[in-house]
Amino acid sequence: MKNILMAGAAMALLAACGPKSTPAESPAAPAAAAPEAAAELTPLEAAINNDARSDEEKARDAWRHPAETLAFFGIEPDDTVIEIWPGGGWYTNILAPYLAAGGGKLIAAGFDPAAAPDEARRQRTEERLAEFKANYADPKFGTIEYTVFSGISGPLTEPGTVDAILTFRNVHNWMAGSFTEKFFTDAYAALKPGGVLGVVEHRLPSTATQDPTGSTGYVHEDFVKARAIAAGFEFVGASDINANPADTADHPFGVWTLPPVSSKADRDGNTPDDFDPTRYTDIGESDRMTLKFVKPD
Repeated sequence: MKNILMAGAAMALLAACGPKSTPAESPAAPAAAAPEAAAELTPLEAAINNDARSDEEKARDAWRHPAETLAFFGIEPDDTVIEIWPGGGWYTNILAPYLAAGGGKLIAAGFDPAAAPDEARRQRTEERLAEFKANYADPKFGTIEYTVFSGISGPLTEPGTVDAILTFRNVHNWMAGSFTEKFFTDAYAALKPGGVLGVVEHRLPSTATQDPTGSTGYVHEDFVKARAIAAGFEFVGASDINANPADTADHPFGVWTLPPVSSKADRDGNTPDDFDPTRYTDIGESDRMTLKFVKPD
């Protein structure tokens, strides 16, 4: 064994001391990945990975599937898009830079201060709108236009000028306010012929009884389809992108029992004796319908 090791060392030394081969004699070293061969992000992927989105927001991509959802709705970077009731801006943080980079335009339809039931609520709504606008003053978000939507609001924008209107988990709120039909009518008026209406909403199983006020946050898929079709839309299709079969939609505090809200008590502070929050954490976020409609040409 000692002789073998010494022989091997000698051979290695001879090789090291021998003449170096010329470039012509050397096989070409594997080239570093060419820039064109490297995986490049699409404009939508770049928007989803932009620095404006927090780690907490990105963690929810596993439940909200923004890339697949916006692709299903056919949103292009040069589109004019209205986002209805953007809330804290989870989708706005994707849509705004995506459209800004592609020459498109985002119109954010926020809460309507004029629809507030009292002065204190009106002031809070105005403050939230001001904060929202301040958050998106950075040029990387483009120039966002603003409008409002409520049961008493006027047109969303100039009729027939919008490529797509998107709403994420809002229909149950409009059911509570008794202006669901108005939303679909207003959306139809704002869209161009051939324009798309994309709806994501917590899904109530068809075998469960629908609360007309949407108090649990869950809505029958047929209810949404019927209201859209009554307003003149054509149903294009549904996707299970945002489905969650583990969600039974029968939780003690409605959809808000599940993440990300994870309620542990009702409005009066009551919690069932056998309530186990880990059960609902394990379910994850809600089962959601993802529906695409089009305004006929």
